[in-house]
Amino acid sequence: MPGCGSLIAANIYTIQSWLHIPRFPLKLQMYSLTIIKNQMKKFLFLLPAIMFMMAGLPAFSQKYKTASDTVNLNIEYTKVTNDIAELTTKLNKAQDELTRYTRKSDEATADAQSTAAATTDKASQATNGSVKDARRAKKEARRSVKDAKDSRNAKNNLDDQNKKIEKLNADLAKKQDRLKELDAMRASINSQPH
Repeated sequence: MPGCGSLIAANIYTIQSWLHIPRFPLKLQMYSLTIIKNQMKKFLFLLPAIMFMMAGLPAFSQKYKTASDTVNLNIEYTKVTNDIAELTTKLNKAQDELTRYTRKSDEATADAQSTAAATTDKASQATNGSVKDARRAKKEARRSVKDAKDSRNAKNNLDDQNKKIEKLNADLAKKQDRLKELDAMRASINSQPH
């Protein structure tokens, strides 16, 4: 295609101006484009080989391959199954506790907001009132600070519980994946001629 080089150069100059990249001579830019094209050709040539190796990797990395490995496979299978049951129990317990933490957080937030409103009222009365009103306002302000701290602690507990549930879900998924791998190994061993 005649004139294609100037079109590419114009596009490069436009992109460079958008990205505030200093301009280099056109020959240097075309040379760098040629190098990038050659590297991409090499990569595309090696890509099928890499994909073939990745596809075969699970078969070669299989830990249990023969019928004599069945005992060890069964031991690990039992262990993983027990771990899944334990993680499921912990997850159910954590999800049940989550509702309690959510309720406590909501209540603490509501208490903190109502106490802050009451503190504002007491403070406005104290500016026009007596020393007694000022003491009441100070007492209400301390209660407001305490309620705000309780609200923050309840929110932190709720966040910790959510993180705990996420971690348990991730651990459970890993164990279930391992159980699937063990099932595949068991099927592979059972399909071998005896």
